[in-house]
Amino acid sequence: MYVLYGRAGWGSALVEAQLAWHDLPYRLEPVADLFADAASRTRLAPLNPLAQIPTLILPDGSVMTESAAITLLFGDLASERNLVPPPGASPRPAFLRWLVFLVANLYPTFTYADDPARFVEVEAARAPFHAAVDAYRERLWRIVEEAARAPWFLGEAFSALDIYLAVLTRWEPRRAWFAAHCPRLSAIAARADSEPRLAEVWRSNFPPGEEAST
Repeated sequence: MYVLYGRAGWGSALVEAQLAWHDLPYRLEPVADLFADAASRTRLAPLNPLAQIPTLILPDGSVMTESAAITLLFGDLASERNLVPPPGASPRPAFLRWLVFLVANLYPTFTYADDPARFVEVEAARAPFHAAVDAYRERLWRIVEEAARAPWFLGEAFSALDIYLAVLTRWEPRRAWFAAHCPRLSAIAARADSEPRLAEVWRSNFPPGEEAST
């Protein structure tokens, strides 16, 4: 049994979707808003010193953090419908490149912009900082758009990258912006929304009419 520390609509949805896709048994351990709730940060810190989610407890009791690392671990374990192209497969280099691009370049923009006070001491500078990060994020998304294929990001095969797109496009600048400025990414995200194996994860993390957070 896997235990996933998470919060609806946050980055834990990336891992929860993969657990569901691979039909791995798991229990969700809900965590409160880590920006606002000190008790939740204190509770999570012994497992993850950064007090971030996703934090995953493996069946043997060991701890995994970092969504990309968890994605690659699941790729090693899965025998069917793998979300990670295997070594030697032609899509694997592109998969590795863009997985790292998403987590190393795009994901940190949410870390910085969600709570600028953690990084910018001068209050008057926080709004310009937030705006600059948002603009940089949009530039990064346009780079990803140019690399996207169809019907999925890598072409014919559904991969973990499509799960990342389904989740991250629900965050700022949100789906309407993607439809207008990154139509290929918008189409991939909409297609991933319709995957039957992920339907319950999407319903629990992104109820209709509710905005997502990181």
